[in-house]
Amino acid sequence: MKEIVNRKLYDTDTADIVADDKYWDGHNWDRQGRNMTLYKTKKGAFFTHHETRWATELDSIIVVDLEEAKNMWERLPNCPMSWETAFEELVEIA
Repeated sequence: MKEIVNRKLYDTDTADIVADDKYWDGHNWDRQGRNMTLYKTKKGAFFTHHETRWATELDSIIVVDLEEAKNMWERLPNCPMSWETAFEELVEIA
């Protein structure tokens, strides 16, 4: 999906997946008809892609700031991109 937000193009085909909530339930990848994926652009911006199977809803792209992206990374179950790669900082050990 491509969408222009604040005069900037966000494209799921050229950005990298940071985290998502997709899972295989034996029949499909949908989470109650919806999925969310957090992406990082080549220039370091973050956005979410919201996909839906519901006829009354549309897929959308929402730009998120760094703090929102970090919070999403912590909440989303699938994180193919490590914290260090996504946010270019080391994880602090408690």
